Parts: sequence; C-alpha cells; structure tokens
Amino acid sequence: MADTENRAEQRKLPLPEPATSGAVVINDRCVLRVEQERHVIVVAGIVVAHFAADDPAERAYAMVNLVDRGWADQNDVARIFEITARTLRRYQRRYEDEGMVGLGRGPGYPSGRPRSVSGERVLRRLKDEGHSNRVIAHRLGISEKAVRKRLQRLGWKPSTAPPEQQRLPLDPPPGADPNLSAFCDAMSAVPQEPTSSTPPGADPNLSAFCDAVSAVPREPASSTPPGADPNLSAFCDAVSAMPQEPASSTPPGADPNLSASSTAPCDPVPATPASADTDPMDRRFDRFLAHMGALDDAAPLFASAVRVPNAGVLLAVPSLVASGVLDAADKVYGSIGPAFYGLRTTLLTLLFMALWRIKRPEGLKERPPHELGRVLGLDRAPEVKTLRRKLVRLSRIGGAERLGRLVAERRVAALGQALGMLYIDGHVRVYHGQRALPKAHVTRMRISMPATTDYWVNDQRGDPLFVVTAEANAGMTKVLPKLLEDVRAVVGERRVTVVFDRGGWSPKLFQALIAQDFDVLTYRKGRVPPVPEADFTKHEGEIDGHEVSYLLADQQISLLKGELVLRQVTRLSGGHQTPILTSRTDLPTLEIAYRMFERWRQENFFKYMREEMLLDALVDYQIEPDDPDRDVPNPEWATLDAERRTAHTEISRLQAEYGEAALHNPERDRPSMRGFKIAHAALAKKIREQQRRVLDLEHKRAAVPRRIPVGQRVVGEVIKLSTERKHLTNVLKMIAYQAESDLLRSVAPHYKRADDEGRTLLHAAFASAADIEVTATELRVTLAPQSSAHRTKAIAALCEALNATATTFPGTRLVLHYAAAAPALAVPAAAG
Repeated sequence: MADTENRAEQRKLPLPEPATSGAVVINDRCVLRVEQERHVIVVAGIVVAHFAADDPAERAYAMVNLVDRGWADQNDVARIFEITARTLRRYQRRYEDEGMVGLGRGPGYPSGRPRSVSGERVLRRLKDEGHSNRVIAHRLGISEKAVRKRLQRLGWKPSTAPPEQQRLPLDPPPGADPNLSAFCDAMSAVPQEPTSSTPPGADPNLSAFCDAVSAVPREPASSTPPGADPNLSAFCDAVSAMPQEPASSTPPGADPNLSASSTAPCDPVPATPASADTDPMDRRFDRFLAHMGALDDAAPLFASAVRVPNAGVLLAVPSLVASGVLDAADKVYGSIGPAFYGLRTTLLTLLFMALWRIKRPEGLKERPPHELGRVLGLDRAPEVKTLRRKLVRLSRIGGAERLGRLVAERRVAALGQALGMLYIDGHVRVYHGQRALPKAHVTRMRISMPATTDYWVNDQRGDPLFVVTAEANAGMTKVLPKLLEDVRAVVGERRVTVVFDRGGWSPKLFQALIAQDFDVLTYRKGRVPPVPEADFTKHEGEIDGHEVSYLLADQQISLLKGELVLRQVTRLSGGHQTPILTSRTDLPTLEIAYRMFERWRQENFFKYMREEMLLDALVDYQIEPDDPDRDVPNPEWATLDAERRTAHTEISRLQAEYGEAALHNPERDRPSMRGFKIAHAALAKKIREQQRRVLDLEHKRAAVPRRIPVGQRVVGEVIKLSTERKHLTNVLKMIAYQAESDLLRSVAPHYKRADDEGRTLLHAAFASAADIEVTATELRVTLAPQSSAHRTKAIAALCEALNATATTFPGTRLVLHYAAAAPALAVPAAAG
C-alpha cells in the first residue's frame, strides 16, 4: 500500500516546462532562466537558486550547488555557464576550503595573505639535496605540478651537476700491441667539449672520437681486406694481438679469443670491460663499436640518481654472483658475438626479469627501457626482439645442460654436509598447441594431455638443484637411473638419500641404487598388510625448528624373495596407515617420517614457480625431430586388451545372474539340475559365447606386439618441442629462485612472519625504487622505505648482511653498498 502511494506521489512531480525564449536547458530536469537582471535555476519545476548576473560569488555558488547536489554533471554546468570543467572544480575546492569567501575572491594568489617563506626554504633545500619533484611533493603534501610551478617562480637551477660514475681508463694489459696502447691513450684523451672543427650538425663527441681513432699511430696492415677502414682494421688487429691462454673447451661457433677469458687465471683485481662513453645516459660510442664488431659487451656505466624505479632488485646481485652463473656462462658460451648487449648483460636481464616477475620477454613492452637500463648500468635495457635473438643465439650453442650442472656443482660445494637428502619429482608442462606430441598424465588435472615432463632435483631445504627434461615423458623408473648419474657427477662420491613418490616404485631399481651407494626413501606401493594398532607409539621432537608429533610403527620387511631387506616406517593418522620404505637404518624413526612428508615442499615449489615465474610458459613454438625408433604403446594391442577386459566383465555379470537364478530356483517346479539348465539355457549360452570371445581376443592380442616404434604410429615426421631454450630459461629461473631463497634466510631472523610473508617482502623490495650514488669505489644503493616500519627495519638488516659480502657489480670495480632509507617525517604543507 505504501509503495502504491509513493508511486502516485512521484507521478505528481512536475516535469520540466518547455524551454521559453529566455530559458536554457541544462539537462533533462534542470533549466536556467534569465528574467531581466536575475538568473533563476529550476529543477523539476522547483526554483532552487537565483542570482544576479553581475555577482560572481552567487553565480559560482549556484554552479557548485548544482554539481554537489547531483542535479547536473560538471560538463553540462560548465557548458551552460561558458566556463571550463577545470574552473568549476576549482570553485568546488575553494568552497570546501574557504566557503563563500573563497568564491568571492578573484584569480591568483590571495591578496593580503603572506607567502610561506619557510615552505620555499624547505622546497629549495630538498631540491638542492637532489630529490625529485615527486619525492618533494610527497614530503610536502602537495602535487607534483605545484612543486614545478614553485621552482619556476623561485628561479631554481641545479647548483652542480649530479655525480656520475668515473670514466674507466682504457688500460691495455702488459705486453700488449703498441697500436692498442696508442688507441687507449687516444680514447682517454677524447675531449668532451665541442671542438671548433666539428662539422655542422655532427655530434661533437662522436667527431672527437673518430678523430682520436684516426690519430692512432700504426703500421699499415698487410691483410686489410679491400674496402675496409684501415683505422678499424688496426684496432681489431691490436685487440687480436692481446696475450691470452688458449681456451680448453670453446663451444662450436664461438670466438676463441673471447672464450679464452673464461679459462685464464684469476688476477688479484678482476678485469673489467672499458667504455668509450662518459655519459651514462648516452652510449652512442659503445654502440658504434658494437656495430663495427669491436665490442663484445657494453660495460656498465652508472649515473647517480634518486628514486630509480625497480632498483631494489640490486639486492639480489650478491646472491647471483655467488651462484657462479656468470662464471659458468663464460666457460660454457664464451661469447655470443660482437654486440652491445653481450652475454653478461643478457643473463643479468633475464635474471632480473624473473625477480621482477616479468614472466615472458613480451612483458618488457610494458616497462620503459631507459628505467630498466639504469639498473643494468646502460642507457636502455634490451627489448623484446633483441632478447629473443640472444636466446636463439645461446640455444644454437647448446650449453644449457652444462650451465645448470656447473651451477649445481658450485652450490653443492657451498652446501657441504647440509646436502644429505635430494628430492626428485617430475613436473608435467601441458601443451595446448596443435602439434602431435606424446601424452602424459597430468595429476593436478586428472587427465592425459600432450605435455613435456621435466624432472627436478631439490635439496633438503626445498631449493632446486638442477633440472632434466625427460625423453618422451618417460616414467620415473626409467628416468631415475640416468638422473642419478647426473646427481653422482654433481655431488661426487658422497652417499646421499634420494626421496621420491610412488611413481618410482621398483624393488629391482632399489636394489640397483643401493649397490651404487644411494639410499632410497619412498612410499610403499600396492596392497600392504595393515600393522596392528598396538604396535604404534607416539614420537615427538623438534626437527629444523618445527615441532613434530606422529604415531609411528617401525619394522623390517623383505622384498624380491628375501634378497632385499628394507626398513618400513608406518604412520597412523585418522585410522589410515601410510607405509614408508627406506634403506636408512641410522636415522631416528621420527626423522624418517618427517623427511618423507617434507616431499610436499617440492610440490609447493612447482606451484610457486607456476604462479610467480610462469614455469609452464613456452619460450618458443619451435620443434625438432624426435627418435623414430623410440618404442611406444601399440594402440592396436591396447584396443584388443580393452575388449578382452570388457568381455571378462560381461562374463562376471552373466555368471552372477546365473548364480542368482540358482539361488532362487523353485525346487517344487524344477527339482533336478537338468530342469534348471533347460530353463536357463539361453543365459548359459551367452556365458559360453563370451568365454569363446575372450579366448579369441587373447589369441589376437598375443599375435600383436605390445610396443612398436613411434615412427609406425605417427603419421608424418616424428617431432618434439625444442628443449634448449626452455631448458636455459628454466635454469635461469631456478637460479633466481635460489637467490631469493638465500635472501629469505638472511632476512628471516629479523622478520617474525618470514615463513608466511618473507617472499612477499622480498618481492616488494625488488620492485621498490632506490637512490643510486656512484663514488670512486662504491655503488651505493639506498632503498625507499617499505610499507611499514618493521618491514623497512627487516630490509635494513638485510642490507647490513649484504654489505659484509663486499660484492662487486659484474663488469665493474664498484663495490655494492646497501642501505634502507628511514620513513620520512611528514612536513606541513605551505599555506596556500
């Protein structure tokens, strides 16, 4: 009843009257009328405001009232009153801050109000300290535009140029060719001011550089090719004459001179590449040298700057350097050819991308190259096409597996005795393309799909050690022997325990592994006789800082007719028994169960890598030929076996029906067995037909091979997805995860929620801005304050731990020094 009355009342509301000659329609319910010297605003037939045409305060208040009450839109009001929407918003702010007084004053700074001299002093001081306009606006509580206007009004100009990284001298090694020494001296003397002989329109620095190159004293080269620049030929000859040791293992296609640096003995001071540039934001000289084929990799050249975006990722540099990935890459690849973005720059870019959570090379399109380049010490970071070309060049050399092994060997040497157990599990990468690839069972999706299986080896802490791509999705029982050969090559002669799930169950395999000085720890597969509940006892203790409590039963079992004796530890939980088998007899019962259940760390690692670093993403869609003689299940045999199982099922059903009929046979009507058979002759006939069909199918199945070469099953060429580039990116993502784990262990004592939020804290730190200051010997990185004081304190403690490593940024002699800026105290905004 109330709703009916409300609707009736609403229908009584007057509609806007038709516009007269003195009325202007604002929208469908608002009209502005002009009556002599007064302006009237009518909303739904009701006068809501009126003002004099020559009163700016009343006129402004009418406009603000229309918008604030929701009667009209800003654009409509601005259009009717012939002002801009920006002016209307200014009226709204003035009314909120000063009321009608603010609407009545004219434009510009309020007359009679003194300007804030203290605010201008703070502004000038902050700007002289090198802070950006954005930082100053944040501290003063005003907009960045207001900061620019105030600086312009004050006539501020930078007092001194920002400090930059000192130019690295081009010092030739002892005994080098005199031409090279003369070239280095000439390059060091390149003038930075424009010369009078510079042609119009040419860059003065470039002209000076070319003049310096032309002035290099040299003898004419006898082997200069026709048409070649003699200056460039002399330079290349001088570089080629540098003394060096021959490389022991130069990859095919790599420059032996460039590869030799990886095997040369280490100097007390590490050799650093030289740069022909002096402006870190303008690397045209080095790009020119790279274009002419005289530069292998641009040297990092940093400039001091504030609030460099994403510079927090430099926290990971000590861990990345300690992993040995750059040294290992020099041994494996040597060089990827003359280029501005060489091997070191390419690897650092890919590692930083993983830490920044740029999951694909295409993600670089969303990041400004000049901002990312500042973190690398370059004017611009490599972009998508460049990075893809580098990956193609590295994949052609084909050293991803060796790179991963060298890094693993270094990590094993660092872990020492802590490497007691290795967790092995397969990760299935699903393929959604149109290629005909082998299928694998995807456990998380509970279906078989075209996929590729990678087998990962993780250490006792859950960190990855290395990865191997299985041939055609082979099961763990087939992959494990080959995988453990790689493990033996990495860990040496020490005895380790391998932990895996039921996919590797094979008593014969266990026997072979134990003979090779491996211990096994896995779940028992198949039907297991239950252990009496009276045999279970409660085991409690602390392992790795975790309180553990299980109901366990410990016993010995024999397999392979007594040839293999293993230890079985069974856990009772909720009435369910979980049997665990191991060859370790020296470990306590509680630790056996704990180490087995810690296998879920590896599952969590796969989930984390899928979500955070897009582990399953394809780097490319290239294919390569596969072995056509590789045996696969015969689909014809599988079809016959399925039909045989169906026939057996039908026999069981018919026999059950026949037995049910015999149980309920009325003996008064059919007292003899002969009568029963006659009455159920049709059912007995069906049973005999199915039995004959089973025998026939068994004979046909016996004549068909169970496995056939894949070439007989696949129509056309036998292919598989290209593995080299994917394996290389997997190795780099694994190294990035290891670096993240190392930093997490360093920050854990200073952050109470490290187990739950430690990696999130590091993600925020990697993505945070930082101030970069370059001195003669140090690269100082000061991270911006984090979201809260306790998080900033944890990062500050991490910085102190990293400073103790005294790590040098790769490619320079600058020692990294870290600090975390304290949260800035809010400075009151200047009046007005």
